[in-house]
Formats: sequence, structure tokens, C-alpha cells
Amino acid sequence: MSLYQEWLDLAQDPTRTGKDNDLFWEQYFEQEKELYVQLLKDHETTYFGEFDTLADGFEWDHTRFIGFLDGINTSLKTPLVIEDIDHDTEITLDIDYEKLLFNMYEAKAPWLYELPEWEDVLPEERRQEIHKEWKASKVYVAEKKVGPNDPCPCGSGKKYKKCCGRLAD
Repeated sequence: MSLYQEWLDLAQDPTRTGKDNDLFWEQYFEQEKELYVQLLKDHETTYFGEFDTLADGFEWDHTRFIGFLDGINTSLKTPLVIEDIDHDTEITLDIDYEKLLFNMYEAKAPWLYELPEWEDVLPEERRQEIHKEWKASKVYVAEKKVGPNDPCPCGSGKKYKKCCGRLAD
């Protein structure tokens, strides 16, 4: 079984319900937060090495570490093929911190995007811009519908119902 499949089985364990499930995720998110604090403090460092070596270095259980990699993957400059990672796979954690902050907003993870360590990584103005970009990405702009008495968008000068709208009948 692949490491990624082990993570999926652990994360989606149907026998873990209610308080046990809440406790599992609470512990995972706390450990994740601690790792992000470390990464933000060392934001100029690019981590690389075998999967097992990195997981052990960060003091993470290997199954949970693959889950962490799955979460950070879209914020890496070169994304990993998570499904193919094995114990001896070479991993490079070259993080795009602007993308990471955006993705933390996307994940609705205030315990991560509100970390004080961000102050040394990105200036306040840039963090605010990224927050605005994220908010703008959530705005849905409805396309204006053509009414039957509106001019036809094909440019004929006729009403839509007498031109292209007739084709819809």
C-alpha cells in the first residue's frame, strides 16, 4: 500500500467518529501549525532529502507527513506527485510563500494564516493584497443574459427574439 493511500485510510477512517475524529484532527492541525511556524521562521531555507529523512527531521509520523505534503503541495514551486512518493523518494520543499498564504485563506485556516511568523516572510501590505486577491477569487459575476427584446449580440441590429433567439425555439 502506498504512503498516500495509508494517509487517506487514516484521514477517512470510518471507525473514528465524533469526539475521536475531532481529537484526531485537532492533534493533526496542532502538529501542522508547529511545522508551519518552523517553515516560516526558516523561510529562506529549501528543505530537500529522502521522504523518511525529512519526516524524521520534522519529527512527524510518516503517514501524517504524507498528508502534510498533500496539503502544501499546491504551494510548492515544483509540485510533488504525492501518489508516487515512497520512503526513499527525494523530496524538495521549495515553497512559494505568496501561494501558500493564498492557499491558507482558501483552506479557511486562520490558525495558519494568522501566525505572527508571517510578518518576517511577507510585508503587511503584500499580505493584505493576497487576502484581497483571495476574496476577489470568490466573487461570482453573473453573465448578463440577453433578453428577447435586447439587440441581438451577433450585431445584426435586429431584436434577439427575431434573430438568433429564434434559433433557440
